[in-house]
Amino acid sequence: MKQIIYSLIALTALIASGCRNTPGGQNAESSEENAITKVQPNMIDESIPLGNIEEVRQFLQDAGYYFLATVDDTDPFGAEYAIPQARVRPFGTAEIFEGKLYIQTGKVKDVYKQIVANPNVEICAVGKDGTTWIRIAGQLVPDERVEAKQYMLDQNPGLKQMYSATDDNTIVLYFQNAVATFSSFTAEPRTVRF
Repeated sequence: MKQIIYSLIALTALIASGCRNTPGGQNAESSEENAITKVQPNMIDESIPLGNIEEVRQFLQDAGYYFLATVDDTDPFGAEYAIPQARVRPFGTAEIFEGKLYIQTGKVKDVYKQIVANPNVEICAVGKDGTTWIRIAGQLVPDERVEAKQYMLDQNPGLKQMYSATDDNTIVLYFQNAVATFSSFTAEPRTVRF
């Protein structure tokens, strides 16, 4: 039940964060090559203090898994929704590579296609104590470099059964313009950027 509640929190946060496509739900651009051009530099409030990215990664790893929310504006039959639909699914990979927070998925998955169409995402994870949680909002940028993929696979060896750093499916993505909010039932939220 807690997981459903926290999934709903993530969905609400995603919708409230303004993750929208162009009017009418149409993608202005949807090719993988244009995913990076959609990422806007310096979109976060500079008054938010810089945080310790290791603290963010550690929270995610201690939680064991987190929920990644994206926006989907197409249904399985190819027709577009009148209103973009939030999609949430569990993930487990979160690593720091070259000073950036990375996640990993497969290019054939709908989640990757949704990120390419709209790189604005949000993560929500609940702490092991059940009374703390983190929300991370930002933009995911694909990184095709073999060394980045290999690092993620080396840190998550269970994935090597399904992925390879040199296959055409494996993709790693890093957060840009990210803001993490640490929340608790017993303390004021603390927000940092990285």
